[in-house]
Amino acid sequence: MVTNVVEAKETLDRLIEKQRTAFYKPIQVAEILYKVRLGELSINNIRHNIEAYRNPSKKWRDSVTRLLINQVSTSSQKYQDNLFEPNAIPPTILAVLAEENCKYNGVVERYIYQKFREKQRRILRLDELLSKATIEEFNLNDFLSEFIHDRGIKRSIDKAYEVVVYAFFNTLVKHLRAKITLDIDPAKLDLLKTFEDFTRLLLGIDSRNPSISLEAKLYRAGVTNAADRGLDIWANFGPVVQVKHLTLTDELAEDICDEVVADWIVIVCKDAEKEVIERITRQLGHRIRGIITQADLVRWYDEALRGKFSSELGNDLLESLRQEFRNEFAYSNTFEGFYKERGYDRIPKCPSPFWQDD
Repeated sequence: MVTNVVEAKETLDRLIEKQRTAFYKPIQVAEILYKVRLGELSINNIRHNIEAYRNPSKKWRDSVTRLLINQVSTSSQKYQDNLFEPNAIPPTILAVLAEENCKYNGVVERYIYQKFREKQRRILRLDELLSKATIEEFNLNDFLSEFIHDRGIKRSIDKAYEVVVYAFFNTLVKHLRAKITLDIDPAKLDLLKTFEDFTRLLLGIDSRNPSISLEAKLYRAGVTNAADRGLDIWANFGPVVQVKHLTLTDELAEDICDEVVADWIVIVCKDAEKEVIERITRQLGHRIRGIITQADLVRWYDEALRGKFSSELGNDLLESLRQEFRNEFAYSNTFEGFYKERGYDRIPKCPSPFWQDD
C-alpha cells in the first residue's frame, strides 16, 4: 500500500511514461484531483466510493481533451476503467495524490499538464519538420527514427507508422484514378426487381440502374476502438490492412488473421524474414493478400518523391502525410489559455516533489 507522496509520484510517472500524445489517462487523473480541490469530490469518496468518480471522470476528461486537442477517448470502457486497477492509479494512490494536490493548491494537476505540454512540444517540432520537408530531402527512415529515438513520443510509433502507410496508399490509389464496378447477373433481373427497395439502399442499384461505378477509396479506422476488430485501414474494394511496427512472426500473423474479419488481409510490418513470409502464406492461404515491410515503404516513398512520377505524386504525398499526421497528433492551440485560466502559472514554488519550473 502506498503511504507517501514520493511513491505516489513514482506510480503516476509510470502511468505517464506509458502514454501516447493524447494523454487521456493522466488528464483523467488531473480532473479528478481538480474536482477534489474545488470541493466537489471528497478524499473520502476517493478512498471508499469509486463509483462517485469512475464514470463522471470520463466526462471531465473528455471535456478537457475536446478543448485541448478536439479529441475524446474511444477506447473500450474496460480499457478506460483499467486506470483504477492496482497496476495503474488505484484509489489508495489517488487519495495520496489528491491530498498533496490540495496541500499545494493544484501542484499535481499542474505537473500532469506540464508533462502533457512536453509531449505537445515534441509533436509541434515534428509538425514543423514535416512542414519544411521537401520532396528532394524527405527521408522516411529518418522521420520514423524521430519516434524511436525520442523517448517522450516513442509510445506513439505505431500510430506514426499507420499514418505513413495510409498517406502513401491513399495518394497512389487516388492518382491511379482506380474505380470499382458493381453489377448483377442479367439472369437475376427479376429477383432484383422484387427486392429493389432493399438493393437501392444497400447496393445503390435497382432494375433501371443495375450497375454502379465508384472511386476506389481507403479509410482509416482511427484511434483504437473496441469495435475495430484489429482493423487499421480498409478499402471499399475488398482488402483490409493491419499495420504493426513490429517484426513479423508466425504468432503475430496468426493473431492478426484471427482478429480481423475479412477475406483479404494485407499486413504491413517493420520487417520479416523470407521463410516466415512463405510459411505464413502457406498456412493462411487466400486470406493473406500480401505482406509489406518498412523496406518496401521506404523504396516506394523514394520512388514517389524523387522518381519518374515525382512531379505528379511528390507534393501530394507529402501534403497527405502532413494532414494525416495533424489528424492523428493534434497540437493544442488552446493549451496556454487553459493553463493560465486554471492558475497553474501562478502556483508558487513549494517543497512538493511534483514542483517543476515551467
